[in-house]
Amino acid sequence: MSGGAFLTPAAPGERKGLGRALFLAPLFFILICVAQKLGIIELPNGLRAGMVFFLLISMMLTGMPISIALGMTVLIFIFTMTNVPLQSVALKLFTGIEKFEIMAIPFFILAGNFLTHGGVARRMINFATAMVGHWHGGLGLAAVMACALFAAVSGSSPATVVAIGSVILPAMVRQGFPPRFGAGVVTTAGALGILIPPSIVMVLYAVSTNTSVGQLFIAGVIPGLVLATMLGITTWYRAWKNGYPRQPKASFGEQIRAFKESAWGLFLIIIVIGGIYTGFFTPTEAAAMSAVYAFIIAVFVYKDMTLKDVPRVLLSSANMSAMLLYIITNAVLFSFVMTNENIPQAMAQWMTDQGFGWITFLLVVNVLLLLAGNVMEPSSIVLILAPILFPVAMKLGIDPVHFGILITVNMEVGMCHPPVGLNLYVASGITRMGITELTVAVWPWLLTMLVFLVLVTYWPAMSLWLPTVLGMR
Repeated sequence: MSGGAFLTPAAPGERKGLGRALFLAPLFFILICVAQKLGIIELPNGLRAGMVFFLLISMMLTGMPISIALGMTVLIFIFTMTNVPLQSVALKLFTGIEKFEIMAIPFFILAGNFLTHGGVARRMINFATAMVGHWHGGLGLAAVMACALFAAVSGSSPATVVAIGSVILPAMVRQGFPPRFGAGVVTTAGALGILIPPSIVMVLYAVSTNTSVGQLFIAGVIPGLVLATMLGITTWYRAWKNGYPRQPKASFGEQIRAFKESAWGLFLIIIVIGGIYTGFFTPTEAAAMSAVYAFIIAVFVYKDMTLKDVPRVLLSSANMSAMLLYIITNAVLFSFVMTNENIPQAMAQWMTDQGFGWITFLLVVNVLLLLAGNVMEPSSIVLILAPILFPVAMKLGIDPVHFGILITVNMEVGMCHPPVGLNLYVASGITRMGITELTVAVWPWLLTMLVFLVLVTYWPAMSLWLPTVLGMR
């Protein structure tokens, strides 16, 4: 058989057979669960616990939305494989989502949408260009800096890519930068949106593990600045090596003027981080304040948005918030099932018995999270895996805040590679480039992020130094 035969696409009949198999797989596992309930078969304890994951993965492979797959998996397992009373399920459902920290999520989403549509991003780009545009890489370095600044007020990576990329990418192409270069910069620098506080992913981790949101936010500052610097160095080096254009040096007066124009947006960073550190706000209250502040500067200060645009922004924010809260609701039940079946405790005991130390465990966690990033988006990964991995980390003496930053950095990497990297799809919509071409474009910066992941994994002081110095620990 020739080598080319191995590349022959599957025949329609083969694809149809594969689709039928994927559809029948969850039915097969559901029948096993029902047989267990009726006493027809008796599964060993290890296999019973594994049924949770078999059900979830088989449903996801059918293309079912993760939130629905998660909910159906939990309900099927609870009603067929356990004796948990229905009242306990309902009670856990409501007590699991009544946490005050969860309210921060819709507020940060709303603030990010106001800032995206309210002209804040454009002014931050002008300020960044005035400060670093004359260096090698010019607008590329400005894009990294602008992404870091916008990340400090939005809490979302896709929002950062949209806000910064839609303005700066066309300008970079006009200046003579290759489209791949600009796309690579913005796609990866946009991931800073979930590491530099405020961060929706950090809030989800805190809700899943009962970790302090305030400590996580402060712990993300130094790693965020380090990653922004590393991405900037990569951008500068590639621009210097290839002779890409740079801007004329802005005068001191132009820099001051650009700062004044962006000051209203930059002040939001002080409101959120300063308010949390001083204890003036809780993270949830800071999120509410940032939403109100973003509305005021977008509509009444910059006036890039009118009151007629507000209902559209509110509706968009409500849609995204409802999606996330639905996932959280199902993830709470999933966590309940994990705990009820003692799965995290069994994993912790097994790793301890095998002699795994914290170094080996964190390596395994990184590989697991990077693999999960190939099939799930960050919020689902955090809500599903954090409750499972957290007890093991605690047993091995890993700091919960450091562990949260590590998971967040893994989520950043996952947003920048296929097949489900959200930043890739957002950037694709802006640049009109295919996902394959974008994947090639981001590799230099993605490798930089992987080096940073190793640093943040095995150098806990990077994450823990600032909260310790500020007396938050």
